[in-house]
Amino acid sequence: MGCCNRRCGLIAGAVVGALVAILGGILFPVGDIIIQGTVETEAVIEPGTTAYENWVAAGAKVYRQFWLFDVMNPLEVLEYGATPAVVERGPYTYMTRYLARDNITFHLNHTVTFLLPNGAIFEPSMSVGTEDDKITSLNLAVAGAYSAIPTELHSIVETLIKTTNSSLFQRRTVKELLFGYTDPILRGDVGFFLDYNQTYDGPYDVFTGKDDIAKVGKIDMWKGSRSLGFWNDEYCDKLNGTDASSFPPFVNKKEPLFFFSSDICRSVSASYESTMNLKGIDVYRYSLHPSTLASPLDNPDNKCFCSNMKTTKNCTLAGVLDISTCQEGRPVYISLPHFLHGSPSLRTDVIGLNPHEEHHKTFLDVEPTTGFTLNFAKRIQVNMMYGPSKVITVLKKVKDYTIFPLVWLNETATLDDETAEMFKKELISRIQMLDIIQQNRFQRALQPRWRRGSKEPERRCRFQPG
Repeated sequence: MGCCNRRCGLIAGAVVGALVAILGGILFPVGDIIIQGTVETEAVIEPGTTAYENWVAAGAKVYRQFWLFDVMNPLEVLEYGATPAVVERGPYTYMTRYLARDNITFHLNHTVTFLLPNGAIFEPSMSVGTEDDKITSLNLAVAGAYSAIPTELHSIVETLIKTTNSSLFQRRTVKELLFGYTDPILRGDVGFFLDYNQTYDGPYDVFTGKDDIAKVGKIDMWKGSRSLGFWNDEYCDKLNGTDASSFPPFVNKKEPLFFFSSDICRSVSASYESTMNLKGIDVYRYSLHPSTLASPLDNPDNKCFCSNMKTTKNCTLAGVLDISTCQEGRPVYISLPHFLHGSPSLRTDVIGLNPHEEHHKTFLDVEPTTGFTLNFAKRIQVNMMYGPSKVITVLKKVKDYTIFPLVWLNETATLDDETAEMFKKELISRIQMLDIIQQNRFQRALQPRWRRGSKEPERRCRFQPG
């Protein structure tokens, strides 16, 4: 601004150490804290920076809570074609994402490749029962074979069901349903999240921010490709945004945030909902827009996500996403819990579902200066489809295609009280101090100074635009 601002910026240098000290421990940080160019060096993801040392670690604890749908009337459905009635059982809680990033490799194009190890440790104190609790659920092998095997060969499915004494529903333990059991029909292991403890998500390639800090954390490739290849469409196959653990700094609430989720095999966006107070920290709450899973009639952009005209009622069904193309042909459908924002028919085809916006929506609480996600709840429901058959006995009473709920999960993480206090002390308070100092300096500069023995004020500074 001129000569009166000669000390401006010194305070920014003084807070660098305090700022970068908190980069770890807040939801898989990737180094998004930037106050102009002062912190950019430490925010880049590269060996030697504070951001890297904390980014490579596991970060805050992430929990997955599972609610499984227990079928109350399996015999009535089989013998009389009754509408299935379910009751949710849960939560059964597991700690996940506790393992550090693996196979980290840097590239010349300012990206870094890594794997995210999957792991799940049961937390009895946060669960309603044990992993040995039994649930009556849909038989995954029967539903899968119904869709995977052509109709003209359904007699084979019928033979397999009879010889193995299987049925449309089965009773299994929570652990079996979630993480796998040996199925007599397939003679192999199946489960909602089969072998989760022994798998990886990725590899991911993300931008380090070395050449452009506005790209830090954004995904360049997933599994070696810049396109998903699931949807046979450029728009739907686009990798867009980050992994949602953080975003580039200085978030503009007027613009949506984009992120990719491998759980649903697509990129989505979240819109600003409100400003919240999280343990004394102002955060922007972002949530998925209801149009995310809307039918193509209401959201034409979703046309490329509709691949099965029969099960989606000519692409008019809202609230579900057929991800069979990324599940090796298995008839898996993703939705929000209890078919929130879904077509009414989804909730009349299965009795016992009660969607609630507050309990079942997905949201992110993002600190706008740093871009860190300080609190989130990712809520997803896993469903499978089955339908009528003239050959398969256990399906002869089924009247129409049914998208049946298996389980819904709530993946959550939040900063703890200690980290929140550190965040407020080392970041928020110092930014406020910087503002106060700048305001005071500006006010003093406007006050006239008098020369000794003079009646006229001395002009000590000349202000220039910008």
